[in-house]
Amino acid sequence: MINVNGMAHVMLTVSRFKEAKAFYSRLMPALGLECVFDGDNMCYFVGARTALGIHPCAPEHAGERFVQGRVGLHHVCLRARSREDVDAVAALLVEMDAHIVTPAQDGAWAPGYYYVLFEDPDGIRLEVNFVPGQGVLAKDENFNPSVDYR
Repeated sequence: MINVNGMAHVMLTVSRFKEAKAFYSRLMPALGLECVFDGDNMCYFVGARTALGIHPCAPEHAGERFVQGRVGLHHVCLRARSREDVDAVAALLVEMDAHIVTPAQDGAWAPGYYYVLFEDPDGIRLEVNFVPGQGVLAKDENFNPSVDYR
């Protein structure tokens, strides 16, 4: 058996690169990710044992928006260290005038699940959550992974 050591990075293709770059350049440093590359065709953030990059879409897809139900990415979730951190992200999103889909609240996905769900300028869904203890690995008779809280 091979045990991976987490997820190395996520690359997002965006149609509104300039707006997305401004959005992620404000959000990622607040989450502990430093911009290590800022170019005309890519912006890449590293820290907190992960990385996230954005790059512009092909010209024929310019102006398109993300559709969560299509084949491919559903959403990206970044793990916070506390409920207070989730609340701080939610406050930052309000400051940024970001589109918040679900304000910070408890969720049904795992015992103690607490999250905020929001969108970037292209409508790509992002989440920041906190799950105490073992999360879904904890034994909990009330756990129901089929609950769709998004």
